[in-house]
Amino acid sequence: MIRFTTAGESHGEGIFVILEGIPAGLTVNSKDIDLELARRQKGYGRGQRMNIETDCVKILSGVRYAKTVGSPITMYILNRDFKNWMHIMPTGLVDLDEMSLLKPRPGHADLTGLMKFGLSDFRDILERASARETATRVAAGAVCKLLLKAFEISVMSYTVQIGNVFANMSSIKESEVLCKTEASHVRCPDLSASEKMVKLIKNVGRKGDTLGGKITIVVNNVPVGLGSHTQWDLKLDGRLAQSLVSIQAIKAVEFGAGTGLAALLGSFSHDEIFYNKLKGFYRNTNMAGGIEGGISNGEPIVITCTMKAIPSLGKPLRSVNLATKQSAKSEIIRSDVCAVPAAGIVAEAAIAIELAKALKEKFGGDCLEDMKKNVNIYKERLKAL
Repeated sequence: MIRFTTAGESHGEGIFVILEGIPAGLTVNSKDIDLELARRQKGYGRGQRMNIETDCVKILSGVRYAKTVGSPITMYILNRDFKNWMHIMPTGLVDLDEMSLLKPRPGHADLTGLMKFGLSDFRDILERASARETATRVAAGAVCKLLLKAFEISVMSYTVQIGNVFANMSSIKESEVLCKTEASHVRCPDLSASEKMVKLIKNVGRKGDTLGGKITIVVNNVPVGLGSHTQWDLKLDGRLAQSLVSIQAIKAVEFGAGTGLAALLGSFSHDEIFYNKLKGFYRNTNMAGGIEGGISNGEPIVITCTMKAIPSLGKPLRSVNLATKQSAKSEIIRSDVCAVPAAGIVAEAAIAIELAKALKEKFGGDCLEDMKKNVNIYKERLKAL
């Protein structure tokens, strides 16, 4: 079973991830992981932190001579900013920090986390609730992307909305989406909309405010049969949705036509089934987003996520001082103006991890070659239908 766990605080010495279940024999190079980490740090609207950190992974276990050996993979990412926070983030016994944060931010875990754990300084909450944690998920996702690539499965994302600016995806050829996305400062393949998004982020940032938006993730060449209808917690769409909503600030997830299905008759809502000897079973539409009955159907998996505006504002909202219980403006914490482009990279990682898990559940194998043999046997069985 593929699973992972993360540890570390936003301004601690570093962050860690332990990834288990990756089969032996997969080529894993730290440079491939660093490339994904660099993608996460890009995007117009990112904050000052991105000028400090240059995320590079250090693989501590589970890989030898650039090949996985079947044991847990431990990865470490240094927080370069820690040297500037040593007086605030000590792990030893020292005098009580006089820089306690007492005015929680609406929309963040500050107050709920403090109440849950019985603490008095919500820095103890925000350091772990911070989206800095997503760097570890991107590292784990990078390894899982390499596993999916071994089976010719690809994962990509692009920005479709920031604030009130929308991309016109109908004007873009499918073959051009990836190239135009990576060329955009906000990872939007509609270059006209991309320019408007940059201007909007610039204007909103000057006002001390933040922006949310939408991203779409597309997974190609997913085999039929990942996930299951037999139990509620085995449904692939349910598992993918949970992994995406767990990303900081993601508030909604849609598959295929998503919420647009609410206005359509049943005769227009579903993907009719066709067959020929070359393709086998296929659909001409993808309203379901590649998943039917909790099981992948062989069409591209298409998911759109909605990200709310970041709750750390330069012009803070009303809150309450925890010490005096008096009304006060919430704390001003350094943050991005817009992290929608970066959220796309994190979403890719989340999807890659869950699909790698489903792939191994379906085809088993402690080593990569065993998995490949099982996949080939399965594909031959499907051809006989």
